[in-house]
Amino acid sequence: MARDLNAKAREITEREKEVYAKRTQESRKHTERAAKVMPLGVPSSLQYYDPNPVVAKSAQGSWLEDVDGNHYIDFNMGFGALLAGHCHPVLKTAITNQLENGTLFVTPCDTNAQVAELLCERFGFDMFRFTNCGNESTLDAIRLARGYTGRDKIVKLEGGYHGHHDDAMISVKPALDVAGPEDSPASIPWSKGITQAVLNDVTVVPYNNPVALEKVLANGEYAAFFLEPIMENIGICLPDEDYLKQVREITQRYGTLLIFDEVKTGLTSGNGTTQERFGVQPDLICLAKAIGGGLPIGAYGGKKEIMDVITRGEVLHMGTYVGNPLVMAASYAVLSEICTPEAIEKAAALNTSMITKIKDVISKYDLPAHTITRGVKGCITWSKEPIRNYRDYKETDFEIAYAQWIYGINRGILLPPGLDEQWLVSVQHSEEDCQTHVDMLEAFAVELTS
Repeated sequence: MARDLNAKAREITEREKEVYAKRTQESRKHTERAAKVMPLGVPSSLQYYDPNPVVAKSAQGSWLEDVDGNHYIDFNMGFGALLAGHCHPVLKTAITNQLENGTLFVTPCDTNAQVAELLCERFGFDMFRFTNCGNESTLDAIRLARGYTGRDKIVKLEGGYHGHHDDAMISVKPALDVAGPEDSPASIPWSKGITQAVLNDVTVVPYNNPVALEKVLANGEYAAFFLEPIMENIGICLPDEDYLKQVREITQRYGTLLIFDEVKTGLTSGNGTTQERFGVQPDLICLAKAIGGGLPIGAYGGKKEIMDVITRGEVLHMGTYVGNPLVMAASYAVLSEICTPEAIEKAAALNTSMITKIKDVISKYDLPAHTITRGVKGCITWSKEPIRNYRDYKETDFEIAYAQWIYGINRGILLPPGLDEQWLVSVQHSEEDCQTHVDMLEAFAVELTS
């Protein structure tokens, strides 16, 4: 059956590529023009995909329109940054009001403390510092961990994505023929330009394997274990029962700081503090994306004892734009008025309802797939069995996954292009939006199995 489905998936893909090329001609022209002055014609390599990226023109609420005039229900939502949706009226008012009073002071503004207090309350930590993005948050948290512990080495997960600084760009998507043993993966650079010194300082372990982690940490040389509590670079991969608690116990045993990268899961994985959501309180947390409503902001925070290493000037953290009043105004509006616990619960309920219907489609057509959801995010993974780590993810059926993605985008459903990302139901999505997504998937299932 799988062989027949793959043949049908290839047939769908080839046809849909032709449809896509015809309906995105202006996007292709824009990309070709941009390629003369920007590598790949995009500002970030993550924004490029075959046959060519959709070039956006405008967006409101839950929809986005491209330069060809195609209208999409946006479930990509800025790779999860737009929990508030596009151009939320409260957010627009907050930004417009701040524009009247300045965009950059390079001296503290009155909303710095207000936003930091909201973050402390929502995530259950003592102190925060602001950054401009998730990449900076993870970079600064790692530096802080090294400064606090006096150790150089860190551990990360195989398949984990934490930005594009050197320490993070290890074994993000390694080829299995060079990745080493499953229980003791090799440290593989994701890009040229990563030095051997970095490779020596970054050790890789598999997700959901506390035994492998303890084996690495036992020598007492590691400053931090750095991970997403729910892996989201491989679809959505949930932790085994008690995995995070075991990780907490192991890191404490060997004096290694536990850092949660919640750039993607912060706010989107549900309400409550980190302890309440995951049953574990890490030493440091990294945030970005959803806390800014679409503006460039990040933050990292933790226990006062650790953050005071910055207070004493032992670890430096700086930046011209960090905590600037424009993004502070946006973040305050998001945290206090837009993405309230009640609004998040409502969006999560909508997502759960949609997931239930998608599960029914998968069962009805006996598709080799399963759904995973957490909070306002969800995904379809094209394997019968749930995945537990990166190696499982590599065994999923990317051929069918791509066919589903391009079939959907040609029918107005904008899903993340990477086949390893997650959709997001924002506070501005509707039941009708979600039903349209379900209907598209069922139409795809009918054709795939015909």
